[in-house]
Amino acid sequence: VHLVESGGGSVQAGGSLRLSCAISGFTEKSYCLSWFRQAGGKEREGVATIDSDGIKNVADSLKGRFTISKDNAEDTLYLQLNSLQVEDTATYFCAASPFKYDCHTGSWSRAEYGMEYWGKGTLVTISL
Repeated sequence: VHLVESGGGSVQAGGSLRLSCAISGFTEKSYCLSWFRQAGGKEREGVATIDSDGIKNVADSLKGRFTISKDNAEDTLYLQLNSLQVEDTATYFCAASPFKYDCHTGSWSRAEYGMEYWGKGTLVTISL
């Protein structure tokens, strides 16, 4: 299984980016896909999840600005980032679990623990 993120870059505050995660070798019919991020010197934090039924969840602090989606035909996971703020600067990782339950644990730390496959991340830098 391989997950490869792309779409990161440097933008000014208020701008937008769309991150992509190309997924290969992952053939599960029931699953959980996710985005996490990690800023320098901080712990990794959950951003969003989407399960095989299309049920989405976005971290409360990011709702209204970030949107998760997936294209099953292209085996690609997306994260739309709008109204970006300096505090959004981080490396963004996509991850996958073969268990749909991991999208519905109610805990980002448990969701992170359940992810079996991870990409290497894409860097997003927001400047004033």
